[in-house]
Amino acid sequence: MLELKIGDKSPVFEGVNQNNETIKSIDLLGKKVVIFFYPKASTPGCTAEACDLRDNYEHFLNKNYEVIGVSADSVKRQKSFSDKNNLPYSLIADEDKKIIEAFGVWGPKKFMGREYDGIHRTTFVIDEKGKIENIITKVKTKNHAEQIL
Repeated sequence: MLELKIGDKSPVFEGVNQNNETIKSIDLLGKKVVIFFYPKASTPGCTAEACDLRDNYEHFLNKNYEVIGVSADSVKRQKSFSDKNNLPYSLIADEDKKIIEAFGVWGPKKFMGREYDGIHRTTFVIDEKGKIENIITKVKTKNHAEQIL
């Protein structure tokens, strides 16, 4: 796993969201960006996290933040997740894991005694110049916005 630190330049990325729109990091310069990585759309923890960010979305907009979710789910699954939960922000379908690996959030995990590779739930806050301002690795899914703002 790649180890990004606060103060590092954010990886350059490009991906397609749930509406088949291309999201490029270069287009986000000049805005603060919250990019949150989650293991799987429509699972309980990921839904709680996504809905908490949705419920606090106005606060992010008022502070000039762009909110973007990323998982290895398909565009179709991201669209279904977004529609079902009325999510107002982009969810990138990173099926080839290029963005996930660039941010270093793919690696070994343990669940119920089983070890496997997966996405580590992690959030990066990136400033207007593309530098990492904060990294949250111990995400509280039900109060995540509070951790960021």
